[in-house]
Amino acid sequence: MNFRINSFVALCVFAVLVCFGIYVQQSSLAQAEQPATDQQLVVEKLKAARPDLGFTIVGPAPIEGFYEVQVENGPLFFVHSDGEYFFQGGLFQVQSGRIVDVLEKRLVEKRRALFADRSTEDMIIFKPEGKTAAIMNIFTDVDCGYCRKLHREVPELNAMGIEVRYLAYPRAGIPSASYSKIATAWCAEDQQDVLTKVKNGQSVPIEVCDDNPVAEHYALGDSIGVTGTPAIVLMDGNLIPGYRPAKDFAEFFGLTPTDD
Repeated sequence: MNFRINSFVALCVFAVLVCFGIYVQQSSLAQAEQPATDQQLVVEKLKAARPDLGFTIVGPAPIEGFYEVQVENGPLFFVHSDGEYFFQGGLFQVQSGRIVDVLEKRLVEKRRALFADRSTEDMIIFKPEGKTAAIMNIFTDVDCGYCRKLHREVPELNAMGIEVRYLAYPRAGIPSASYSKIATAWCAEDQQDVLTKVKNGQSVPIEVCDDNPVAEHYALGDSIGVTGTPAIVLMDGNLIPGYRPAKDFAEFFGLTPTDD
């Protein structure tokens, strides 16, 4: 009799455990599926408002209830999980004794990794005659006054051992007259010569080849925080916006400036 009772009790306990396990599993699956549902809702609402743009969920934002959404060839948005509100711009975190630019910190890491592995075959490069002591990756525009001013100092930078690697970033967009001119430089047989001529304001025959990398460079710049020119990306991932004289870079890199 006791054996039968014990067997019955054991069976009941087993059944309860099985039911409980199924409930926990279903609850876990429901919780796991919820974020995906939110993400789908966010993308659907954005696409409904702007069907001409592509949107990709990067992941949850540091702010509760928001997702980071990357616009294809565009900026990063912070979008609420209901898909109805978003904001664009910097995101700062207050830490003990300091304020941290959360996005810039992440972009520094992204730029460092990118330029450590990226091929230089599609860049226009001005190398020093001797050993390269430092590298500047410069997003440039041929019609930008400060880009032209910085380009006139490339020989001085080279003399200090600084290698200048140019990427194209026509601020007027694609297509535009600036795009056609800078694409002509990238399509030229002597890229350095043509780039220098158009930066000096000289007229050159416009010849835009189909396989030029300007659009790719432009999209790359947008994805790593470039908003104007010149934009100088160092190999450690830091971005220096705007013009700085060559002597400033000598000091920054710990190099000896050239004599005037």
